[in-house]
Amino acid sequence: MFIMEKGVGKEKIKRSAEKVSYELGKWNSSNYLRFLKVLRRAIIASQCSRKRIMVVLSGSDQEKVALLTSKLLIYYEEVLRENWLKKNRLDFLYPFYDSFEESKLKKEAVKKAVKERGGRLRLVITRIEDSKKLMGETYQGVVIDLFNDLRPNYIGILTGLVEGGGLIVAQVPPWDEWDTALTKFKKNLVTYGYERPRDVFIRWFKAKLIKHKENIFIYDADNDRAISIGEIKTCEKHSQKGVEIPRDVIFPKGLYELALTNDQVNAIREIEWLKERSDKKKVLVITADRGRGKSCALGIGIAGLCRLLSEKKRVKIIVTSPSLESAQSLMKLANESMKVLGFDAKALEIAQRLIKSILSPECNIVYREPRAAINEPADILAVDEASGLPVPVLYKLWLNHRRLMIATTIHGYEGAGRGFSVRFLGSIKNSPGTILKMVEMGEPIRYARDDPIEKWVFDALLLDAEVAQLDEQDIKDVDAGNLNYVAYDPEYLFFHDENVLRQIFGIYIQAHYRNEPDDVALIADAPHYAIRVVSTKNGKIVSAALVAEEGGLSEEFSKFLLLEDKTKGNIIPDRIIKHYRLHTFGILRGWRIVRIATHPEIQNKGIGSFLVSNIYNEAVNKYDWIGSGFGVNKKLLNFWRKNGFAVVHISPDRNPVSGEYTILVLKSISKRSIKMQELIARVFKEKLLDSLYDTYRSMEDETAIALLESFSLQEPIRPLTPLEKQRLWAYLYGTMTYETTNDIIYRVAKNYVERLPLGSDLLDYSEKRMIILKVMQGRNWRDVTRELMVSKERCELILKSSIRKIARSFYDIGDSSFGYVGFL
Repeated sequence: MFIMEKGVGKEKIKRSAEKVSYELGKWNSSNYLRFLKVLRRAIIASQCSRKRIMVVLSGSDQEKVALLTSKLLIYYEEVLRENWLKKNRLDFLYPFYDSFEESKLKKEAVKKAVKERGGRLRLVITRIEDSKKLMGETYQGVVIDLFNDLRPNYIGILTGLVEGGGLIVAQVPPWDEWDTALTKFKKNLVTYGYERPRDVFIRWFKAKLIKHKENIFIYDADNDRAISIGEIKTCEKHSQKGVEIPRDVIFPKGLYELALTNDQVNAIREIEWLKERSDKKKVLVITADRGRGKSCALGIGIAGLCRLLSEKKRVKIIVTSPSLESAQSLMKLANESMKVLGFDAKALEIAQRLIKSILSPECNIVYREPRAAINEPADILAVDEASGLPVPVLYKLWLNHRRLMIATTIHGYEGAGRGFSVRFLGSIKNSPGTILKMVEMGEPIRYARDDPIEKWVFDALLLDAEVAQLDEQDIKDVDAGNLNYVAYDPEYLFFHDENVLRQIFGIYIQAHYRNEPDDVALIADAPHYAIRVVSTKNGKIVSAALVAEEGGLSEEFSKFLLLEDKTKGNIIPDRIIKHYRLHTFGILRGWRIVRIATHPEIQNKGIGSFLVSNIYNEAVNKYDWIGSGFGVNKKLLNFWRKNGFAVVHISPDRNPVSGEYTILVLKSISKRSIKMQELIARVFKEKLLDSLYDTYRSMEDETAIALLESFSLQEPIRPLTPLEKQRLWAYLYGTMTYETTNDIIYRVAKNYVERLPLGSDLLDYSEKRMIILKVMQGRNWRDVTRELMVSKERCELILKSSIRKIARSFYDIGDSSFGYVGFL
C-alpha cells in the first residue's frame, strides 16, 4: 500500500503528499491507536511537569512513517486543545535533508496533512544543515528525520530547541536493520584502504533510548507494535518559582521583566557591577549548562549597560564568540532589550538574518570575530560561548580590555568549558590586577530541571563525561611512574567499559577547545581510529590519545593526490605529497595522533611524553612514521620538539575558530621516512623564512621563533661586499637609519635566523622578537611597539643592539672596524 515513489520532481512529491493525506483520512490501526492513548497520559502529565516527550517511529516504508508522524502531531494538538492545555499556536520545527529525495517527500506529506487537519499546529520548515542558526529559538516540538543520516550535533541542537511539555519525533529506519545502516555521516568516515565504517554508534544510540525509560516511546511501523513504552510518572507540578525582581536593582525594571528565571535575574543583576570603572580589570564569568539562558542574560545586561553608560558619553560594546551564529541569542535579546529601553536602535543583519550590529545614537553593540576583538577599543567586551575559543585568544582578550563579561557552557553542543575553567580562569584568579566575579546558572528556561530527554541526550552524547577522581594512591603512582599503557578498541569501550570511555572523554573535554557530539560518533565508527591511554594501577585514566592510521596508499593514488584538491583522512600524507611533491611518501604507513591530553590535576609530570613514547614504541614494528597536527603555540610546539618530532607543514591561513595556524609534526621510523623528513624539514624552514614577510606577517613572534628554532639549515654565512659592510657599519655606529639600510639588515638577520637554534644564546629573547617583528616580518614601528610594549626609541635601540651582536659574531664588524674610511 505504502510505496515511495522514486525520481525527482515536484509533481511526484505532490502526488506522494496527496497520497499520505488521503490514507490519513481512512487509515485505522488499532495497535497504533492504543499506542496513542497511552501517549495521551504522557502528554497531559508533561504539560504540568514541563518534561518533554520523545517518540521514535521506526519502519522501512517511509510513506507509512510520514503517515504515522502526521497522525501523531495531529493527535498531540487535539489532546492539548481538548484539555485546554495550550491556547496559543503550536510551532513544530521540521528540518529536512535537501540532498535526500525521501526526506523531502516525507516533509511535504506531513506538511500537507498538518495544514489540512492540524488545527493550531504550524510546521516551521528548514533545512537540517541550517539547524545551528536556530539556536536560541524555542518550539513546541520537532520532527527529526534520521533515515539517511544520524549526526549527533543535530541531535544536540534540535532537542535543545523544544520547550517543556513539548514533543520530539524521531523517524528512523527499521529498528533491527538500523544498526548497520550506512548513513551520510558514516560514509564520510571511510578512508582509503577501508571498505566501510564500524557499526558502533547507532547501536549505542539505540541502547540509550531503551535504557532511558521515562517519556521515551518507540513504535515499529513495519510490525505495527510498540517496541518500548515510556514510563509516565505521576504529574508533579513543575516547581519553577515565579521571577522575583529585587528592589535595589540599578537597571530599569523593564529589563528584568524579560528574564524567565531567577537565575537570569541574578546574572543580570551581577552585570550591573560592570557599570563602574576600577583601577583593576573587572571580569564577570557566567557558567551554565546549555539551555539555561546565559546568553540571553548577557544580551539583556548589555542593553542595561548601554542605558547607564550612555548618560555620560556614547558607548561602544563589542560582542565576540566562536561564530556569529553562536552569538545570535545574545544579539536578539540585546536588540529586544534596546527597544524596551526606548533606544532608537537599528539591527543590521547579514545573510540568513544574522544580527551583526545594533546601532543607536547613544550606544553601538557590534559583533567582531575573536581575533579582531583583541585590539579594537571598547567600553565593554562581551564574550559568548568562551569555551569555544582557544585559551591564547582568551588571554589576549583579557589583557587588552578593562571590563569583560564572559558566558560559557559547562556541558552541551557548544563544547564543554572545563578546560576553560582550569586553564583560563586559573590565570585570572591568580592575577593581582584583576577582580573576578563568578555566577552559575542551573535552572533551565525551556523545560524542567529533571527533564528526562535532557538526561538521555547528555548520556547518549557523553556531554556530562568527567575525568576520574584521583586519590592519594593515584597521585603516588603517577609520581613514582607506576603507570600502565593500554590499547583500547572503541567497540569494547562503548559496550563493555563505559566508565573508562567517560573518563577518556572527560579528559578530552578539559583539554580541547572544540568538543562536539559528532566526536562521539567519529571515535565510535571511524575504521582507522584507535585509542591509547595511560592509567594508574587502579585503572584510572590519566592520559589519552586518539590515533588514526594514515598512508599505505598505492603509487597511482599517491600521484593522483598531487593534483586532487582534497581527500578523506590521510592528512599528513596528503600535505606532504602536495606541498613537497613527494608522492612516494603516500606509500609509507603511519599513525597520526589526532588528540592527546592529560588529566588536568597532574599535568607537567611527563605523562603525555610517556604516552607518546609508548605509541612510538608500538609503532616501530608496524609503521614508517608517527605524527600529529595541532593549532600551534609555543608551549605545544616545545612539547612535540622535546619528544623528537620535526615540523613539516604549516597552514597558510589561520583556523577560523581558534585563530591559530595549524602545523603538522613528524617523527620518522623507517629509513625511507627519515630520508624524506630531512629534506622536508629543510624545505619547510626555507619556505617559512621567505614567507614571514607576506603569508605569515601576522604570525605571533614567539610562535615564529619556536618554529624557526626547530631546525637549523647550517648554511655557510653569506659574505658581505665591502660596500655592504660600510653601509652596515654606518647604521650600527654612524648616522644611517634603519629605513635606509633595511635591505642589508634583512640579509644579516636572515643569516642568523637560518642557523637557529645554533647560536641561539647570541641574542636575548626580546632581541629575537625584534628581529622577527621588524626585520623578518616587516611590521611598522607602531605594531612593533605595541607587541613589545616599549617606546619606539627603545625598539630602535633593541634592534641596533641585536644587529651589532650578529655583525660582530658573523662579520667581525665592531665600532672601530671602518670609521670614516671609504670602501674604495
